[in-house]
Amino acid sequence: MSLMSFGDKSLDLSLPHVMGILNVTPDSFSDGGAFNSLDSALRQSERMICEGASMIDVGGESTRPGAVPVSCQQELDRVIPIVEAIKSRFDVIVSVDTSTPEVMLQSANLGAGLINDVRALERDGALQAAAQTKLPVCLMHMKGMPQTMQDQPDYQSVVSEVSDYLLTRVAACQSVGIDSANILLDPGIGFGKALPHNLLLLQHTEYFKRLGFEVLIGVSRKTMVGDILGLPVEERLYGTMGANASAYARGARIFRVHDVRSHVEMLTLMSRIEREK
Repeated sequence: MSLMSFGDKSLDLSLPHVMGILNVTPDSFSDGGAFNSLDSALRQSERMICEGASMIDVGGESTRPGAVPVSCQQELDRVIPIVEAIKSRFDVIVSVDTSTPEVMLQSANLGAGLINDVRALERDGALQAAAQTKLPVCLMHMKGMPQTMQDQPDYQSVVSEVSDYLLTRVAACQSVGIDSANILLDPGIGFGKALPHNLLLLQHTEYFKRLGFEVLIGVSRKTMVGDILGLPVEERLYGTMGANASAYARGARIFRVHDVRSHVEMLTLMSRIEREK
């Protein structure tokens, strides 16, 4: 058993867990605008929890390619009421998909259990805010910013460059008192990577696990799935499941997805097969 505490709840990360995506933005690539009212966000949260999600990941700033930044106040207005409402109604871990220190602090005060930052706590004040919350953090690799990250991304060796960056951010976390046991790593599929880079990162999931941290994978409905299968966003479920099954077999244990039930069923079966003696 490999327990990690996420605020008021713990998860055994020797088992797989599904993180349900709740974008409370008008412009996210897959479901923008679908859940940016309190009622619709709560209905979607309840549905994902009933389908087996261990976490709900609430995001108030779209980070799709070309996304426009939002102000701190806009993000607070979108995220904080949702975090408060979910924690008051449901027994679930709330992850906050944010790079903004004020959002981290206010969400933690309302019971959030994880800070999931696509900028790996690089925004001014983010490291200190994350340390203050005493919550686990997920550090993701992104080359560039959302507005420009897909403009011909280039690497000499994508696996080593991504892992070197993440270890640098781990050291930054440790320097402000964040315990290594409270750190998750995300190689950042689709964030400043071309298709060959994404495939190599997924192929080397076990390499990231061997760095000594649990690995989170976010590939749900992404462009790489569409590029390979020639399918639009709304038809990428089976391709997403294939990518996540591959990552699970290579050691990833948290999967950030739009489609919860299908992934819970797949990962439950894969885990049972793996554990049967």
